[in-house]
Amino acid sequence: MAKTILVVDDSPTMRQMVSDTLRQAGFDVVLGVNGADALGRLGGQRIHLVITDFNMPVMGGLVLIERLRARPEFRFTPILVLTTESEEKRKQEGRTAGATGWVVKPFDPTRLVQVVNRLLP
Repeated sequence: MAKTILVVDDSPTMRQMVSDTLRQAGFDVVLGVNGADALGRLGGQRIHLVITDFNMPVMGGLVLIERLRARPEFRFTPILVLTTESEEKRKQEGRTAGATGWVVKPFDPTRLVQVVNRLLP
C-alpha cells in the first residue's frame, strides 16, 4: 500500500510540481493550500510524512508544525519544510517547532524523492 504524504503550499504551481514528483515515485498525496486548510483535510487518514512551505497566508508552516506536533498521531511523523527561506535563524525556528528537515526551493525532484525515501522506511 502506498504511503500518504501531505503537501502544503500556497503556490498552486509548487503544489502541482511536488505532488507530480511524489505520485510518480509511487506515493499518495493530499494537498493543502495553507496550514489551516491542511489541518481540515486530515480527516483521520494516516499521513506518513508532511511537506510544508514556511510562508503562507492564514496559517504558516511554523504554526502548522506546532499544531501537528501537538497531536499524538503526529508526534513522530517526519515533517519537511520546503521553502525559499535558507537563513539559519529560520531553520532553527523550524527545528524548534518540530521540523525533521529543510529543503530549499527550487527543489531537485530526484533529491526530494531521495530525502522522502530516507525518512519513510
